[in-house]
Amino acid sequence: MNEKSVNEIIRMENISKSFPGVKALQDINFSVKPSTVHALIGENGAGKSTLIKVLMGVYGNKYEGKIFVEGKEVQIQGPQHAKGLGLLAIYQDIAMAPHLTVGENFFLGRLPVKGAAVNWKKVYEDTEKILNDLGIHVDVRKKLSDLTVAQQEMVSIAKAASEDAKLVIFDEPTALLTDEDTQMLFGIIRQLKARGIGIIYISHRLEELFEICDEVTVLKDGKYAGHKMISETNTDELVSMMVGRELSNMYDITHAEIGETALEVKNLTKNGVFEDISFQVHKGEILGMFGLVGSGRTEIVRTIFGAEKYDTGSVFVNGKDVKITKPTDAIDCGIGLLPENRREQGLCLHMSVKHNVNLASYDNISKADRINLTTERENAEKYKEAIRIKTPSLEQLVRNLSGGNQQKVVIGKWLCKKSDILIFDEPTVGVDVNAKREIYKLLEELIHQGNAVILISSYLPEVLGLSNRVCVFSEGRLVGEISEEEIRNTPSQELEKKAVLMASGIV
Repeated sequence: MNEKSVNEIIRMENISKSFPGVKALQDINFSVKPSTVHALIGENGAGKSTLIKVLMGVYGNKYEGKIFVEGKEVQIQGPQHAKGLGLLAIYQDIAMAPHLTVGENFFLGRLPVKGAAVNWKKVYEDTEKILNDLGIHVDVRKKLSDLTVAQQEMVSIAKAASEDAKLVIFDEPTALLTDEDTQMLFGIIRQLKARGIGIIYISHRLEELFEICDEVTVLKDGKYAGHKMISETNTDELVSMMVGRELSNMYDITHAEIGETALEVKNLTKNGVFEDISFQVHKGEILGMFGLVGSGRTEIVRTIFGAEKYDTGSVFVNGKDVKITKPTDAIDCGIGLLPENRREQGLCLHMSVKHNVNLASYDNISKADRINLTTERENAEKYKEAIRIKTPSLEQLVRNLSGGNQQKVVIGKWLCKKSDILIFDEPTVGVDVNAKREIYKLLEELIHQGNAVILISSYLPEVLGLSNRVCVFSEGRLVGEISEEEIRNTPSQELEKKAVLMASGIV
């Protein structure tokens, strides 16, 4: 058996993986040392997920190349085998049992017994000790589903740390976390690192790499694009390695002439969630929305879209008072929503790109209950090209696309429907730097065509950099607005500080 340096937890040599018509990985070399946070970055479709799946045994032995764990060559037969070798992955979609308690999740499949019964006292005491040691304070008897997304993620990480992990993989761990939760996560990662555990850190938020990572490997189009020590590189260099060229100012879009009011909300209230919300968005305008977790911003736009009910208030579209009680009412009014959770609320993952692009438009391309198949294909082809959806074919299932391309399919759906009021809720979560830039340019095109856009983002540089105005929400109330004049004339750090203070209810 071949031996490699035991100073590396894992080493992958000349890894190649193909799918029908696609060379996903080509001769990739990658290694992780103990007590090291090693970033793995690249555009959507660069091969990051495929490489991790090879390492975690998802494809069994259906790949080319060699894998070494602590110096010994292994053939990882499946995820359970990988886990037995001390390799664990924390994915963006938390793979735990939401209907069970925190303690039950920790001991799932290995519940301790006392006599003939489960030793529940040990389950909850041991779980609480593990969590407390990592600085995580939650009720271990609560169902996982009753915790916040951030708390669920911390519990998932703590569970991995308790299972004698040698290597932990974090896949977009901060995508839905607040700044405060992100710092807590970084604290846990540093504790894992201090225990000698190696970390693979996957993120599209490049600024995070310089705070938490030691080194970085870049993939591009399934190939190795380079390796750097974090202390010896910068964001511009990493972006150039990822996309093969330098990108200009990310948020440098040309704003359009502001037109008439497209959407107006007056005194909208959903008891216990948000109260007395009033705002307008005009044709040709990007209205930003910012708020911390629990601010109600997502619930507000879902209510405008008819996905949630409201108690009092009015919605006006192009000056007309409309009654929106379900999403089809909003769609008929020309409103499209790109939801925060695209996989569960924006796509039919088991259906093709072609079907998803046309999903909201079948009433327009059908007659006597028969779909015009020619128009269906033409629509899909048109928007595939227009927003550069990377897919082997229009028949490809959406679940097999990268996160960025899934996001583009949702956008394509609303462009195909010709919606003129578009709500983008966290449109760049899990999306690489180049796809982000493409989405920003798409926003620019939309407003110059006279569309009205509402942009929700937890990332302040993004929402301030792209919007004409920004509404700030706190605990279900609209607490203030940052004007276009302020955005254009105030230093970014000062503006970001103001927005956070407003969202925290301090000013």
